[in-house]
Amino acid sequence: MTPSDALADHRAAATRNAAIDLLRGLSILLVIVHHIAIRIPLKDGGLEAFLPRSLLNAFVYNGYEGVFLFFVISGFLITRNALERWGSLDRIDLRAFYVRRGARILPCLVLLVAVLSALHLFGVPFFTIDEERQSLPGAVMAVFGLYLNWYEGSTGYLPGNWDVLWSLSIEEVFYLAFPLACLVVRRSALLWILLAILALSLPITRAAIVGNEIWQEKAYLPGMAAIATGVLAALFARRLPDPGPALRRILCVLGCTGIAANLLFANVLWSTIGNGLMLVLTVSAGVLLYALKDERSEMPRGTGWLASMGRLSYEIYLTHMFVVFGITAIYQRWAADPWFGFLWYAPAVALCWLLGAILAHAYSIPLDRALRARWLPAKHARAAAS
Repeated sequence: MTPSDALADHRAAATRNAAIDLLRGLSILLVIVHHIAIRIPLKDGGLEAFLPRSLLNAFVYNGYEGVFLFFVISGFLITRNALERWGSLDRIDLRAFYVRRGARILPCLVLLVAVLSALHLFGVPFFTIDEERQSLPGAVMAVFGLYLNWYEGSTGYLPGNWDVLWSLSIEEVFYLAFPLACLVVRRSALLWILLAILALSLPITRAAIVGNEIWQEKAYLPGMAAIATGVLAALFARRLPDPGPALRRILCVLGCTGIAANLLFANVLWSTIGNGLMLVLTVSAGVLLYALKDERSEMPRGTGWLASMGRLSYEIYLTHMFVVFGITAIYQRWAADPWFGFLWYAPAVALCWLLGAILAHAYSIPLDRALRARWLPAKHARAAAS
């Protein structure tokens, strides 16, 4: 995941269109389901009596793709918020930008690392760092040094709740450099060219990494390419006129088709376009976000829960492995029949949402507001509270 999930402003996020919330919800759902499926597989389960295995695989093994969707959404939302706040990217207030990012990211991250460190010290199963080349100080330094992805590429996978933090290393390194690059480049045409080169480099940077599966999956440049795609989508949304209802529908169909093809037919497409498959996913997500830039249509009936997951996706992403490991431990202790494995998924997803909601409303949102009020200039603090 995802990612920090691109929630730069809680109040602003609550008023955004439902379609983007649903896309974020789909992203976090793919991540959760993937992590459950690794431990409670649907293979040879009861759902195969009703659904083809290819469809089940598409549903449960797209967690990585879900994280890249997060990256694109993150780039789009944070750039759109910056444009609305400062008018253009070359007028970004560095202090305000970094304070907002820190207030959003750090409270949950510090709490999570503290909890994970305590669980490691107490030797709790699923949370103990026991690889020969890994250590608790090394993992903590990698998290806050924003190189946990490189740390895993060098030493192997960390326990699951540490492992999900690899995406934050990519995202936050990008956002440390992004406003600086905007201020240095200044010329919008050159910035667009640089972002386009980065966005289109995704297949090349992935293909260039061989012999290290972890690093190929978690390297900086492919993830940053996805974020750059979202940034470009926000810039197009700002610069270009409204596409109109007819073109908007066409773009939505194209975007949804590209995402669906990636999720449902990855095995077939991989044999023809290889690493270009991820570019299809990110560009399709960018097209969809651009098409939905001003859409205010109501959520389809029955999808409110998914949109809610999208709004809480950062908290859910950081904490969902607690639920996954808890459900897995109960499943294994009961020696549950794999045929009924699918019945564990809905309660697990619901508990992930509940834990994320509790964390957001009792801790991260109030602390975010408090930190902004303390560290932002008065005019920014008033804007954040309004």
